[in-house]
Amino acid sequence: MNPTNDYQKRIEEALRDPKNLGELEGADAVGTAGSAACGDMIRLWIKFKEQAGKRVVDKATFQSFGCETAIAVASLATEMIRGKTAEEVLAMTAEELAPELGPLPPVKIHCTQLVESALHSALQPQSTPVPVTAPTTAPSLLENITQPAASSGKLKVILLEDDKNVP
Repeated sequence: MNPTNDYQKRIEEALRDPKNLGELEGADAVGTAGSAACGDMIRLWIKFKEQAGKRVVDKATFQSFGCETAIAVASLATEMIRGKTAEEVLAMTAEELAPELGPLPPVKIHCTQLVESALHSALQPQSTPVPVTAPTTAPSLLENITQPAASSGKLKVILLEDDKNVP
């Protein structure tokens, strides 16, 4: 089978029933990342729970302005991080976020990096920690793009470096 057709088939399978689309009310963490080079943008919401004495991801959701690959990676990653601690999620590499997709073409690697950056944006310690009991409320991704950012300090946007190979 042609590698390009195989890749496209895996993406189509992941997109048939994307998981965890939309905002997550009462999220404990919210992260956003975007790439100026291709215009893709991902926002992730994460809710934690206590399990066996650890604080683990209970649910994660996402919104995306991006290509099919970015949506597929975000969908798979939100499933994959469930049950992991923030430290375990932060230790994951971009390549580990969507193994079901197999190796991505070089021009699509930025999609996994985009999701990884959004996870880091949500989970890295803030300069002023938000109490676990106080859920983070954030505007939708569309509101975030069209309105000036609030100065609450609860949201950090990470822009990926421009990649001239991105179509």
